[in-house]
Amino acid sequence: MTTPHIEADPKDIAPLVLMPGDPLRAKFIAQTYLDDAKLVTQVRNMLGYTGLFDGKRVSVLSSGMGMPSMAIYATELVQTFKVKKILRVGSCGSINDGLNIGQIVAAMGASTDSNMNRVRFGGFDFAATADFEMLVDWVRCADQRDANIRVGNVLTSDTFYHPSNNIYELCRGLGILAVEMEAAALYRVAAEHQISALAVMTVSDHVLTKEAMSPSDRETEFKSMVEISLKSITSEEKK
Repeated sequence: MTTPHIEADPKDIAPLVLMPGDPLRAKFIAQTYLDDAKLVTQVRNMLGYTGLFDGKRVSVLSSGMGMPSMAIYATELVQTFKVKKILRVGSCGSINDGLNIGQIVAAMGASTDSNMNRVRFGGFDFAATADFEMLVDWVRCADQRDANIRVGNVLTSDTFYHPSNNIYELCRGLGILAVEMEAAALYRVAAEHQISALAVMTVSDHVLTKEAMSPSDRETEFKSMVEISLKSITSEEKK
């Protein structure tokens, strides 16, 4: 059985899924870290692979950019392919003075300027939060590598180019660490379908100071985040 956006046999998608936004990052992760990686879907060039990491079946599927795209792919993964855990691996922009380029953020919660979750939640504000056990296991794996991480709230925004920094100043005053574009949608889908989800992001730039990570650093720091995430999501299954 396929969906409008994922052309794969249900048995070809593992219950554990890593979701980068970029299809080429999905390809890189699969070819670099998975044994016996197999391309299982490529509808609209949104690449998805399944293989083995430490002997556990893992799929890597791109989500695209933004809350609507994330919600589409996460929903189809859960409803049709019975996925149990989704771990988003991506990038974010710091809006906090204490969060530096290259650090990795684990999103404990995701505020948003989008009405998407509110519409789904009958006009109320849904508290979009990570799965606690996934978060704890990810932090444990990060600590074992002595990784430079922060855990806290992020802003999931519908807008990449804001006309002013007012929203970022407001978020900074509330202790929000960074801005990205998918976590709040992922957490709502996970809650609605009673699965586990976590979003982690490498800080690639600083929105307020305009600092940005170099291309070589992006590759190195992204690898660290992916390695922690693969170790975390597979080690959970061994308990």
